[in-house]
Amino acid sequence: MSTAITVDSTVSEIVAVLEALEDPKARVVNERHGDDHGVNLTRLREVAKPLKKNQDLALELWATGYTPARLVATLIGRPRAFTQAQLDSMLREAYIPKVHGWLVNYIVKKSPHAEALRLVWLIDDDPVVASAGWELTAERVMKQPEGVDVEMLLDVIELGMRDAPPRLQWSMNWCLTQIGVCHEQYRARAIDIAERLEVLKDYPTPPGCTSPYAPLAIAELVSRRGV
Repeated sequence: MSTAITVDSTVSEIVAVLEALEDPKARVVNERHGDDHGVNLTRLREVAKPLKKNQDLALELWATGYTPARLVATLIGRPRAFTQAQLDSMLREAYIPKVHGWLVNYIVKKSPHAEALRLVWLIDDDPVVASAGWELTAERVMKQPEGVDVEMLLDVIELGMRDAPPRLQWSMNWCLTQIGVCHEQYRARAIDIAERLEVLKDYPTPPGCTSPYAPLAIAELVSRRGV
């Protein structure tokens, strides 16, 4: 079906192809994770590939409000072409977990506005918006820690993570994990906080996968890094 897509395809043509890819079984699986569509993501990427990077088309697809079209938009948009206001508005509309994740990872993290948005979102009253701020903060902790107040982050996590809403809690926990992995001087405190809060301690983890429970995740990821 995706072979009908070309670089000149219109929004209506793309949406029609995506709708034809809807699979009831995939929808059941996706809905367990809070998503609202049944399009296999590999097939969705096949739809996006021939469209290449196309900023105007990305904005049009996003404007449909249709989740698969929004996912395609995150694949074909040009991260540096979005304004800060556009990204802020889009993030506040992105309540579907997969849309939220792809927007942050494929667009915002590569945008020149990432740091400004991180600081705005981190203190937002909306926990879903704030979760994006914590995801960007984890990225800073990992890749560009200069200027990040790690002790302050640990204080905030210690006080707020246990009672945070699930998506915000998950992002805070990931930031805590990365502090423990990437900053040896704070590793003991990160592990101590995690052990006392017990966030995601009982999260079901398939064999061969890393538990999100921070003490276990830190140990596993540090082992892989050899540090």
